[in-house]
Amino acid sequence: MKSFTNNIRTIFFVFICSFAVAGTFASCNKKLKTTELIITKADGNVLSVTAEMAVTPEEREYGFMERKKIPDGTGMIFIFEKDEVLRFWMKNTPTALSIAYIDRNGIIKEIFDMQPFSLEGIESSSSVRYALEVPKGWYAKNGIKPGDKIRLNF
Repeated sequence: MKSFTNNIRTIFFVFICSFAVAGTFASCNKKLKTTELIITKADGNVLSVTAEMAVTPEEREYGFMERKKIPDGTGMIFIFEKDEVLRFWMKNTPTALSIAYIDRNGIIKEIFDMQPFSLEGIESSSSVRYALEVPKGWYAKNGIKPGDKIRLNF
């Protein structure tokens, strides 16, 4: 009887947790606000990227999960409340991405490429405030490098 009661409790717990997780993901499938980010390269050339804004913990956790197509010239900016070492992975993300870690002054500190579905954590080597994900290779194709500056319009 004790085993039966424990099984019922386990099933109930899994059932409740499933609804909690589904609710979190459902709320992250909503359309995020966007902003136009202006990037000034070291040579003075300027370009822009239209970025969805991931502000809440749920939005940041979900990110580009399940997205099969991310158009060139678009991305997602992850906005954190304080400077910290950030770590991203590609769980449930089918599209290859490049990520830039950005300090609170808008300076790109590092850029990394990330592989679809990889569980390898890509960690910033110093505390930063933002991360900008774009389609893989976009930074290289546009000559964007660490030290370039992003004007943050939010």
